[in-house]
Amino acid sequence: MSLPEHHKAARLHPAEKVIKVETLPIPSITHPDDAIVKIKLSGLCGSDLHAYRGHEELHDVVITGHEFVGEVVALGSAFQKGATERPPLYSTLKLGDKVVSPFTSSCGECQSCRIGFTSRCAHQLLFGSEKLPGGQAQYVRVPKAGGTLFVVGSESANSSLSSFSDTSLLLLADILPTGCFAALQTVQHPKILAPLTGMRYPLASISILPGQGELHSVMDDPSWPKVLDEDRHLTIALIGLGPVGICALVSLLDLLSSLKARFRLVAIDLVESRKLKAEAVFNNLPPEARGNGLGEFVVASPDEAKDIVKSWTDGAGCNAVMEIVGNNPALALAYDLIRPFGVIVSAGVHQAPPVPLTGRQLYNKNVALEFGRCPVRTMFPMAVDLLRRRQDIFGEVGTAVGLIDSVVSLDEAPEYYRKFDKGECGKVIFDPWK
Repeated sequence: MSLPEHHKAARLHPAEKVIKVETLPIPSITHPDDAIVKIKLSGLCGSDLHAYRGHEELHDVVITGHEFVGEVVALGSAFQKGATERPPLYSTLKLGDKVVSPFTSSCGECQSCRIGFTSRCAHQLLFGSEKLPGGQAQYVRVPKAGGTLFVVGSESANSSLSSFSDTSLLLLADILPTGCFAALQTVQHPKILAPLTGMRYPLASISILPGQGELHSVMDDPSWPKVLDEDRHLTIALIGLGPVGICALVSLLDLLSSLKARFRLVAIDLVESRKLKAEAVFNNLPPEARGNGLGEFVVASPDEAKDIVKSWTDGAGCNAVMEIVGNNPALALAYDLIRPFGVIVSAGVHQAPPVPLTGRQLYNKNVALEFGRCPVRTMFPMAVDLLRRRQDIFGEVGTAVGLIDSVVSLDEAPEYYRKFDKGECGKVIFDPWK
């Protein structure tokens, strides 16, 4: 397949803190495991703003962006039929395949990948960084492509996705798996299992361990007071209602509904338009996707949320707080809202300043903290399943309930970085061929 010599790409000039759309040589195969992808659409993500604002130390000019969907147009020599003892894509990936990429590369072969911790692959690289050019461009090089890419074409194992729009598929690159990851970490945490199952701590945790029936019997103290109905009412706060926050909201509601859990959920943001979006999304969901009448949902400002949680719980606080913003004020609010033996799940990308919590504070509340990057490649199946079922949210563009605000030309990247930075727009997608 013949490729042009040059392509268009958005680049961050860190010294000036500006985005420029420039013409550059197209990327080429530099390793047998590489693939070159012709990008159909790329996304503008909240974490793109960290470097744009100067919160990450960059010395080099970089091609920005880590969300993209596109078509394979070149493959390294490692891709051939009959490739053995390697991830299956090394045998099956071919030119013309439509693919989505996680925001980091992963080999699919190291211990971290085998266990499922793909975001901490021994060979992982972040798209849009100094080490790996990003996807806000017309072409991109994908390293370790056989362990990284996810095929979504009509002839793939995920052929049911071939009818979905590229704007919808793009959400699989980062924000939908990240939202699913935050929600899953919340409901599966040992400190949530007790109120969720109605078994006191630590019986709920012991019950899921293999071969621990005897320990369960030892710990089952018949003189202990019974768990009351009111003890099984989960109180959860979600801080940050940007695109990832909406994905986390929809995923959390989906999980709580499937578990038939009783819950009270407060969704928090400072920006009025984001609160209205969250409210519209919740109201648009069918009953079976928002608790079947077993849940209560409100949107609020940070100060309002404190009063709401205090009223709901007689001052006890939330069982769990999902912190999707990634800054210290949001983390401090999470601590204020959490109850003793609660869990704070942080899916935001925190920067250099130390977190605003002391060891004594964490000790005094027995707080569990979950931090870190989503293993997107591992979370694809869960995200794909939710994407299929919630096209009413993830398939819409430019509507009150749709997650995506608009699709614009890559030439408009400088203006939309400015708008996104100022909170003047929501999720925006770039078309590099428009």
